[in-house]
Amino acid sequence: MVTSIARNKVELSQVVSRNPEVHSGDLVFSGTRVPVETLVAYLISGSSIEEFLESFPTVERWQVESYLALSLEATDNLLLKRLRVA
Repeated sequence: MVTSIARNKVELSQVVSRNPEVHSGDLVFSGTRVPVETLVAYLISGSSIEEFLESFPTVERWQVESYLALSLEATDNLLLKRLRVA
């Protein structure tokens, strides 16, 4: 079992998935029907990760931590590419 993104690298497919048959093709946490957008909405509204996990027990903490880490990494990569072009 994966317990922390800091200690374990995970495949993106273990973290999130997209399937037209699941939640209208929205990006969801793998193995669930919980849209990633819901996590973002919780965090924007000031809720904690713990509150999100309590509301959506099918999502595991390591998935949330992995998604957030991967999102930050992707954003950094995009910004670096833009800086190189400029």
